[in-house]
Amino acid sequence: MMELTELIEKMVTGDKRSCARLITMVENDEEDAKNIIKAIHSRTGHAHVIGITGPPGAGKSTLTDKLVKQLIKDGKKVGIVAIDPTSPYSGGSILGDRIRMQDLALEKNVFIRSLGTRGYLGGLSRSTKDVVKVLDAYGADYIFIETVGVGQSEVDIIKTADSIVMVMVPGLGDDIQSIKAGIMEIGDIFVVNKSDLFGASRTATEINMMLDLNQNMDRRPPVVMVTANKNEGINELVEEIKKHTEYLIETGKLRERKHHNAKIEVVEMIETELRKIVIKHADSENKLDQKVDEILEKKKDVYEVRDEFLSVLNK
Repeated sequence: MMELTELIEKMVTGDKRSCARLITMVENDEEDAKNIIKAIHSRTGHAHVIGITGPPGAGKSTLTDKLVKQLIKDGKKVGIVAIDPTSPYSGGSILGDRIRMQDLALEKNVFIRSLGTRGYLGGLSRSTKDVVKVLDAYGADYIFIETVGVGQSEVDIIKTADSIVMVMVPGLGDDIQSIKAGIMEIGDIFVVNKSDLFGASRTATEINMMLDLNQNMDRRPPVVMVTANKNEGINELVEEIKKHTEYLIETGKLRERKHHNAKIEVVEMIETELRKIVIKHADSENKLDQKVDEILEKKKDVYEVRDEFLSVLNK
């Protein structure tokens, strides 16, 4: 524990190596994660967490790179959590984009970490939330979570981020109409990247039309035209992020979001532990296989078997 205390004290003074080591510990060992989060908890809650999401090929890494460079020019300290697909279902070719961000790693006020989805079918891994907390305690003013833009990660990010930037590009054609309403609804700011390409104005119009159909918004998300690789529209996007941050604070919605997300986090952690207990019991002495055989032989139904296994929780 002494070593842990020393690492944390070094990290909060800006030591990158200590921060990296703590993140590795959080990722790889549940008991370490528990002790670290407990020790740094009082130092968290200051960073604004921004989710960058959107379809593959939208230029999310380039956009993140330019945003971060602008923020550090303004004297801000920034953390980046880049989610890499480790599931065969995730897909996405992002290595090239990530290499472009490597020069940021040399910046004093930037910390970058790539995390795998670890079989979460594109979703954010359990350790993502804890890594964000470590970067928060490290002193980051902003923490960017860049998703692979596939599947569950786009939905999961709302459970962690304070502001969500949805990145689109021209050339999606009719695909933009088929984007799930739920995915559109999570965006706080919409970006049309590569806006120098043909069809950018049409894409922006289509996004605006879809937003007009949503009558349940307290605040209409802005649509920002950006060409990240030319650094065009980046200042405007930074301003929109700042405006959204101010809006959340002034309306009390930031605390609402954090309360909601913390509640979901606790429930998910409880579910995980209960699942471990029940599965451990079910897997012992081939009990699960035996019960499944009883289901197939019509001796018991699935509800009976479920209740038998859940009864272990009452003991």
